[in-house]
Order: sequence, then structure tokens, then C-alpha cells
Amino acid sequence: MNSLETNNLFLLSTEELSKLEELLDNSSHVVICCHKSPDGDAVGSSLAWASYLVQRGKEVAVVLPDAAPDFLHWLPGFQQVKRYDKAQQDVQDLFDKADLVCCLDFNTTSRTEYMQKTLDGCTAPRLVIDHHLAPDIASELTVSHPELSSTSEMVFRLICQLGGYEAMTTQCATAIYCGMMTDTGSFAYNSNSPQIYFIIGMLIEKGINKDLIYNRVYHTLSRQCLRLRSYVIYRKMKVVEKLKASYFTITKDEMARFRFKKGDAEGLVNEPLRIRGMKLSISLREDTEHPNLVLVSLRSSCGFHCEKMAREFFNGGGHEDAAGGKLFCSIEEAEQVALKAILSYKEQLA
Repeated sequence: MNSLETNNLFLLSTEELSKLEELLDNSSHVVICCHKSPDGDAVGSSLAWASYLVQRGKEVAVVLPDAAPDFLHWLPGFQQVKRYDKAQQDVQDLFDKADLVCCLDFNTTSRTEYMQKTLDGCTAPRLVIDHHLAPDIASELTVSHPELSSTSEMVFRLICQLGGYEAMTTQCATAIYCGMMTDTGSFAYNSNSPQIYFIIGMLIEKGINKDLIYNRVYHTLSRQCLRLRSYVIYRKMKVVEKLKASYFTITKDEMARFRFKKGDAEGLVNEPLRIRGMKLSISLREDTEHPNLVLVSLRSSCGFHCEKMAREFFNGGGHEDAAGGKLFCSIEEAEQVALKAILSYKEQLA
């Protein structure tokens, strides 16, 4: 028994592993796709899985529904990524040609939004790899582990179980680490498993520079972005009296004033949790493209878990301490929904 087995890194049963091998062996043109507004885990896991499949001799295309934040564009392989919102026919052609579609980091096809019709209409076999709750995507094989930190962690474990660790490149390992790091807030939440740190050690052995990865993700703000974030905390953050909860709103006008770019608000929802004893932070941001659509992010700490609130009040879900959703209303109405949600949990938030 090797160290991978003794550290409980393998995810698949013998039958599941055989099925995965069959899917990969029978494919030559693979499309890898993830959710709308892709984050570090969606992009990192997709690029890492693509790197592994290319090593197996596959022709691989990574497809995003729309733009990823600028701070992910440096990742190895990103320049070959296709965006559905920019090249719909090219992406359609890739799906038409595919003999395997890998759905990474989403649990239902509606999370691909603009791209859903193309994905749903593709007749190629599907492989799902995801760590969100209750996956409902029809597939030949679904690998679902909500207890794990990230889809990137799952991809690492699968590559290892498939015997791919020895040949893993530094570029592949870099994408995996970036995904794990960003989906845990630099290992501040969803990261208590000892296996995570064993995996980090294995990634370092592959030559990753974790300090450089951190700097490329978190130390790339523009001056306008930093001013926006400071403005939101100073002017917009509201702490609910006598409760350990806060929320803030960001309007389209404010984003225009600070020349907002995708990713400028990434992680901002975590900042109020730096207040001593704070249990809940909610971000409400107007969508720049659609009227009466408010994007919601929730983070929690100190024993309170926000995932249930995201489902009940914000048409969303996610993980215990990191969840999201959306509201189809004005920003003023969204603020009232947030207050109602907070007050409905006032006993837990006191």
C-alpha cells in the first residue's frame, strides 16, 4: 500500500475507478466546462484536469461561460481557454465534436446560465466532478464530495488514483494549489482536514511556488479597486445592532465611479468577519448587465453557518461557511431581504 492510500487520498471505489478509466479510454475530444462567473477553484480545477488529460493524449478544450477575474489569467493554460459569451459558435462546435464532457465545480447545469442550452443539448457522455451539495446533472459518472475543500482538491486526488502523480507537471500542480487556496480563503475555512496539508506538501514537491501564487492572486489590485474596497468598508458596511452580523451593498453607479472590473469585489465579503466576534457577513452587489438582479455572497464564522440562509432567502446555496445566491429585485429591496434573513436568525447571531 503506497502513501497515497495510507493517507486516504483515493476517492473512487474499484467499480467507479474502472468506469472513469473506461470513459477516458473511450474519449479523444474532451470538453471541460465550469460555472458562470468562474472563480479560482473552477478555473484551477479545469486547467489542472485539462493538463492531466493532455498527458493522456487527449484533445482538450476548457470552456468558460463568461469572464474569469483578471487575477487568474496568469495561470498556465489560461490563454487557450474559450469563452462562450465571446465565441458562441466556436464553443458550440467544440461541444458538437466532443466525445466526453467534464462538468467541474457545479452541481446543476443552470449554473452555466448562458451556456446551459448548449451543454444540455450535447449528447456526449458526461463526467461530473464537484464538491457542492446535491448534484443533479445526468452523467455516466458523478464524483461528489461536499466534505472536501474544493473541486481542485478532488482533481488532485483523482489524478493520483489514476496513477498520474509522478508525471504531474508544475503547471498542473500550480493550478490545483490556486484552486484550493482561493476556495478556502487561503485555508482560513473548509480546510481542517489533515489530508489538505499532506496534499500541499505533495504539490510543493512538484515545484509550485505557493508564495508567488498567493501574490499573483491577492496582490494585484488596481488603485481604483483598492479605493472601491476601502469605500465599501468605510461608507457602506452596516452592522446590525446587538447582532454579530453585517451587510453591505454595491450599486452600479458606485462600480462605474471606481471603474469596476470583474474580480474587484472578490473576497470583500470576508472583511467584516475580521471584527471580533462577527458571525455573518453579506455582500449585495448589483449585476452590471441585468436590471433588477442582485448578486449575493455570504460568509460566516464563530459557529454560525450561512449555507441554510443562502437557500432560504437568496435562491442559492454553497458550503457551510461560504455560500452565495441571487435576488431578482432592486438593491433597496435586496437590503430588506438581507435584514429579514439576519433577523430570522437573531438567536444564533446574538
